[in-house]
Amino acid sequence: MAGTLKYMVTGASGQLGALAVDELLAKVPAAEIGALVRRAEAAAPLEAKGVTVRVASYDDPAALNAAFDGVERLLLVSSSEVGKRAAQHANVIDAAKAAGVGFVAYTSILGAEGSPLTVLPGEHVETERALAASGLAYAVLRNGWYTENYTMGVATSLKHGGMIGAAGEGRIASAARADYAAAAAAVLTGELPASGTIYELAGDDAFTLTEFAAALSELSGKTVGYTNLSPEDYAAALEGAGLPEPVAAMLADSEKGAAQGGLYSDDKTLSRLIGRPTTPWRETLRAAL
Repeated sequence: MAGTLKYMVTGASGQLGALAVDELLAKVPAAEIGALVRRAEAAAPLEAKGVTVRVASYDDPAALNAAFDGVERLLLVSSSEVGKRAAQHANVIDAAKAAGVGFVAYTSILGAEGSPLTVLPGEHVETERALAASGLAYAVLRNGWYTENYTMGVATSLKHGGMIGAAGEGRIASAARADYAAAAAAVLTGELPASGTIYELAGDDAFTLTEFAAALSELSGKTVGYTNLSPEDYAAALEGAGLPEPVAAMLADSEKGAAQGGLYSDDKTLSRLIGRPTTPWRETLRAAL
């Protein structure tokens, strides 16, 4: 027996997982928190915070079984390996069931069923269905877009004096990654919801990419325009900039879906869960600058 852990976060060395661990640390003792990482070399920064680190990849059922021993509540942070995720998540769900985990919260995508995005939601829907069929108590955190998905491109936009995309006038109700991590910690540590509860999570305010470019111009003091392309031309431009074809196709599809409202929601569940307004996108942009 590996010892009881009230909470465990998978993908704990990743961007969202690491923030979720920090949010848990603000709420509960470090001794109650487990962090799952793929590689042993990722353990040290987490161990320095006092949490218990266990090592297992989503592709290794036996290691997952051992890692979840004694875990009561699990945050399954979705894999970053698009195309492999449904199988990887199924491994996690099977291992959680075998280990007797009491509750699983899973990070899905906003409006997963019926989303106009076609690439990203499929594996999330498959995972949601696997959870429903598993017999585990679970909840789904359908995360909207991270504002950082756009602020990470700021240096390039400033260098070229422009932004490109394919989202048209679609509004994007993004929030900071830390807001979604705070929501996950709130669900994990609070009174558990009814099994199968779905949280649609999005930022309190929204923007079009034209508005984002205007704010970037204002905050940086440099003129940055926005050029809207067809999804096909946008994918080609991303490939030309060195992105692998599947990544470029996924990003272009996401923008095409955004143009159809796929990244917008006026549901305030996220701010209600975290007990404060979501981080304004302009604030995240200002911090990136």
